[in-house]
Amino acid sequence: QVQLVESGGGLVQPGDSLRLSCAASGFGFYIYSIAWFRQAPGKEREGVSCISSSDGTTYYADSVNGRFTISRDNAKNTVYLQMNSLKPEDTAVYYCAAHMASSLCEVMRTTTLGNNAFDAWGQGTLVTVSS
Repeated sequence: QVQLVESGGGLVQPGDSLRLSCAASGFGFYIYSIAWFRQAPGKEREGVSCISSSDGTTYYADSVNGRFTISRDNAKNTVYLQMNSLKPEDTAVYYCAAHMASSLCEVMRTTTLGNNAFDAWGQGTLVTVSS
């Protein structure tokens, strides 16, 4: 079992940066691939980024590619999402989710996975980008 807690959200202006953290507790964090999702009011949940449990394979949505960077530190049981050059359309609640499949990040390139497919979700952290 693994439990996830997100932090680092806040109110920023366009062009600013934020770093989100996804802190895990429980056993076997290293075996989980971790994905970041976001959901804005009235919109579907969107897969943002992913980092594999195995070889560090990553995924980025086209909308954030080149601006966001995902990383993990298994010694600290934490995954980070560095968000640069933030835009108003990045405004959303950001969630991290854990999945045991080492292929998760590759799957996310072509497939939308349901909420119940994941082993754990965090509570979310709100990112607001506005002038």
